[in-house]
Formats: sequence, C-alpha cells, structure tokens
Amino acid sequence: MGDPALDNKLDQIIYLLIRLNQAQNKVDAGLHLSAKALINQIRQQGIYNDIRDAEFKVYSQFGDDGIIQYLIHAIDIPPSRRTFVEFGVENYVESNTRFLLYNDNWSGLVMDGSRENVQFIQQDVLRWRHELNAVCAFIDRDNINSLISENGYKDEIGILSIDVDGNDYWIWDAITAVNPIIVITEYNSTLGWKKALTIPYDPRFVRHKAHYSGVYFGCSIAAFCMLAEKKGYAFVGSNSQGNNAYFVRKDKVGRLPVLSAEQGYVRAKFRESVDPAGRLTYLSFPERKTVIGDMPVIDLSTGANVTVRQALAENVTT
Repeated sequence: MGDPALDNKLDQIIYLLIRLNQAQNKVDAGLHLSAKALINQIRQQGIYNDIRDAEFKVYSQFGDDGIIQYLIHAIDIPPSRRTFVEFGVENYVESNTRFLLYNDNWSGLVMDGSRENVQFIQQDVLRWRHELNAVCAFIDRDNINSLISENGYKDEIGILSIDVDGNDYWIWDAITAVNPIIVITEYNSTLGWKKALTIPYDPRFVRHKAHYSGVYFGCSIAAFCMLAEKKGYAFVGSNSQGNNAYFVRKDKVGRLPVLSAEQGYVRAKFRESVDPAGRLTYLSFPERKTVIGDMPVIDLSTGANVTVRQALAENVTT
C-alpha cells in the first residue's frame, strides 16, 4: 500500500510540470509568431549591408536566429539541401539550428560530448516532431567525417555550425564528408583580427582544463577567413556579440557583401572568465589578453609557435 502523503506530493510535482510545460508552449508560440513578422520584414528588406541588422533571438544564444533566417532567404538553397549539422550543442535548448526545425522544418544532425545532454535531446518533443538525430561524441579532426557520414549526411548540406570551444579551426579544416552552403563558426575575439592564430591541435582539448579562465580556446577571425578562402568560402559577417562568424560558399554568395577579417570582426564584450575556483572574474578585454598571455598559439601565416602575448604584441584592437 502506497504512502498517501508521498503520492500527493508526486501528484503535485506532476501537475506543476504539466503547467510549466503548458506555459512554455505558450511562450514559444508567442516567440514564433513575433519571429514570423520579423522574417517577413527581413525578406522585404532584401540585401543588408551588415548581417547584424537582421538579428533576432528565439532559440539562439544571441541574435543568430535572425541572421540565419536572413541568409537562408537570401541564398538559393534547394529543398533537398535544407539540412544541417551542428555540434557543440549542449542540451540543444539554446542553439543555432533549433529554430530551423520549428519554423522551416529542416532536418539535421546534432552532436555533443555529454551523454546527459544527448539524452536530454533524445527525450525532447523535437525527436518525434522533426527529423533530428542526436549523437554523443567527443569530436576531433580524426573522427568528424565518420561521425557525419555514418549518420547519413554527405555531399551538399545547407548549414554546418561548429562550436566546440577548442579545436574549431582544425575540425573545419578536416571536414570533407559534407559540402555546406553556409558555415557558422565560433571565433575567439580575444585573439583580435590582424593575425591568423589558433590553439595548437590537441585531440583531448577541454577549454577550462587548458586554462582555468576559459578565455583560451579556438582561433582568431583571421584564421577562419584564411581557412574559408582555402575551402572556397566568403566571409559575410559576425553577430553583434562577437562570437559567431558566417561564411557562404562562393558559388552561392551572390549579392551578399563580402568582408575582410578587419571589416567583419566584432570585439566581444561578454565577460565569462572565471578564477581557478570557477568564480566569475568579469575580466575586461585587455585583461583577458593578459591572463592568457603565456599560452601557446600557432601563427598560421608563418607556422610559428608563439605565445598569445607575443602574437598580440602588434595586434592591438580597440
């Protein structure tokens, strides 16, 4: 025989969860309706001089949902290619491609290194409402192509979104399994725009283990622009927060303005640095450069291994 008091508490918890889910559904419906109005404005505007003018947020971390909607309407993406691969998605509640599922009915593959995160995604209502495949994997440049191809993605896709907080440069460099039309990459604003800098490749790189501050990761915007040129992509801009860069394959770029690293670089102002105990330190931009000054980077233009301090000595950004 059950405990009536315990049964009553469980009923209350279930009731609260149901009400929270209903409330969230109403919030989502309102956000989607507002977003559709903004999308119509974006389509009527035509080509923007600055992709940041298209920003709005539904599920993206910052204004990337709007930028993505602008690009997919400005670029010829055939219906059969409205697919995406995104990795480093955490639990996918906040991501670059989630709104594409809800609003545009795209299909996609998402990956994350946390089993708990992937289990959360697999239990999400998205799993039955849309064609979404979620895979748990710690991604490196040696396994990325097999992970993509073994999960059914090959040749041309609509969007590739890379955010692993570490080997981002090396992983995009290694990808051959798919030929994306749009590539979204997270860059490290602290490394400036003048030099093509990246962390040395380490297949087991973890951001806060590499340096307690969390500021040492990834590569500079110039490094991505150099790689994009090699792979046949044009740089079309960054988001307003200075963490995501957007590239469009040159055969699809059309009338979109193409930028240099200097023109498209945005200095990030968010202050997520922490101390060795994991407490936020709110370091300023100059302080972030200083705290990782002794960490190694590769200057891709020369192949030299230098410290961040050496690399940025003449790479002053305001």
